[in-house]
Amino acid sequence: MTDIQAMFSDPQAVANYTDGPPRFVPGYNAMLSMAAILLAERAHQDARILVLGAGGGLELRMFAQAQPRWSFDGVDPSGAMLALARQTLGPLAPRARLHQGYIDDAPEGPFDGATCLLTLHFVDIAERRRIASEIRRRLKPRAPFVVAHLSAPDGDEERARWLSRYSAFLAFSGVEPDKAAAARDAVTHHLEILTPAQDEAILRAAGFSDPALFYTGFAFRGWVAYA
Repeated sequence: MTDIQAMFSDPQAVANYTDGPPRFVPGYNAMLSMAAILLAERAHQDARILVLGAGGGLELRMFAQAQPRWSFDGVDPSGAMLALARQTLGPLAPRARLHQGYIDDAPEGPFDGATCLLTLHFVDIAERRRIASEIRRRLKPRAPFVVAHLSAPDGDEERARWLSRYSAFLAFSGVEPDKAAAARDAVTHHLEILTPAQDEAILRAAGFSDPALFYTGFAFRGWVAYA
């Protein structure tokens, strides 16, 4: 089991997960709202949406509240995180089918839209390319795909500057300074952070058109692109 898998299986970490993203990701709630708006630009009122990395249920809840007739297929490798998603959804849970696994375990669709938020920085570049292609294959023509994760400019000095700003944001949000510094070190040494140009190239290579940056939060970025 990898460190990441262990983290998302640890009962205490899972229990506290929903408090994390709003504190650790700059502009997290606004990013979710923007993702819902971008999906709704092309997804009809009865749309079926694929959510990859759905554990915890925060984006599922946001999307379900925003669009009362949408239904969802959420995929996540952690059974504990999927159980938390059901809890987070509460009375909205019947609108979401949850699948334990990875992209290959997702239904074939076709879907009216898809998201993959705060997930791809956990996998290497080859797997990102494969995931993007598999999501594209499951989407209807011209359906939107919204993706966001860690992405920072190349170059030791510039990347270090953005990661330092991210660490400062954590401290500003109430994280103890030593833990904020440790989080920066973990991000630097254990995650594969690509440049924005590389991230856009992956979308294009997978067959998505018109990738457009819609969100930037220090070392995080998000794009919308179309099948």
